[in-house]
Amino acid sequence: MKFIWMLRAIRYKIFFGSFGLMSYIGKPIYISGVKNIFFGKKVRIYPHSRIESLGGKIKIGDNVSVGQNLHLISKLNVDIGDKTTISANVFISDVDHEYKTINVHIMEQALHSKETVIGENCFIGYGCVILPGTILGKQCIVGANSVVKGVFPEHCVVAGSPAKIIKRYDVNDGIWKKTDVFGNFF
Repeated sequence: MKFIWMLRAIRYKIFFGSFGLMSYIGKPIYISGVKNIFFGKKVRIYPHSRIESLGGKIKIGDNVSVGQNLHLISKLNVDIGDKTTISANVFISDVDHEYKTINVHIMEQALHSKETVIGENCFIGYGCVILPGTILGKQCIVGANSVVKGVFPEHCVVAGSPAKIIKRYDVNDGIWKKTDVFGNFF
């Protein structure tokens, strides 16, 4: 099956911003704004995903694996770093709907965009929501079903709704240690 996906990917190369070698996308999938989507080498996206560029750039680095049912939307810029793994049923966006005008349907209100960045070698757990403006540093781990918004340093574990730092890698001791919600070691 994956071989068929890879053959289909050769055809995709002419439509996407870029589509690296050995990358594949499982069907069924919904994709819009393909010229603004850039895949590195060996990107693996499993079936039932929805990837939408509303004019924004979507960059997925090399050797990225994405589970089924991804929903990714970009109006500005979404960047996913090399060697990142994204589990199934994950939502990633750089755009929010305005909601403050009473008696106006939310779909008719303005959109607000903030760049969303997932660093290199991150792991995004099952069912996570990565909200606009989120920046995850290199090698962050996001616990299952977390709702993530904010800036998180490299080498940390975040979990919860809203997500908070629960562990960080201590470079001096060479081990992962528990922290307070601000990332300070106990």
